[in-house]
Amino acid sequence: MKEIFITFGISMLPISELRGAIPYGLNMGIPFITVFLISILGNLLPVIPLYFFLEKILKFLDKFRLGKRFNNWLINRTKSKSEIIEIYKTIGLLIFVGIPLPMTGAWTGTIASVIFKLKFKHFLIGIIGGVLMAGIIVSILYKFAIEIKSFF
Repeated sequence: MKEIFITFGISMLPISELRGAIPYGLNMGIPFITVFLISILGNLLPVIPLYFFLEKILKFLDKFRLGKRFNNWLINRTKSKSEIIEIYKTIGLLIFVGIPLPMTGAWTGTIASVIFKLKFKHFLIGIIGGVLMAGIIVSILYKFAIEIKSFF
């Protein structure tokens, strides 16, 4: 049971997200369907409220010199990494979140959605679709890596 909570926690973190949670959970011997579902839920749980509160958080941080510098860094970094979302909106978000590359997960996708002012409906479709796609890709890559490892 402890490994399930750890897997869930890993999937909620902005750096690892489900890309770290799925391999961890499977390595701990948790059944695939359980790992997949808790990783998806854990990855979505923090980003949906973040969509609604990020603008308020950024406005609050803007009142402080260090907060303003952080906001500028975050916005510029996100914009430079997520041009596909600005151009293609929902489909761009789905692709951005779904292809498991560094700095392209649900957290960055949510920040970009707020910066580019995606409507909630489009954000929700893109983020859920992208997280599902990333979960499937990571699961396949994990299985492939295990097969290669057992081959040698």
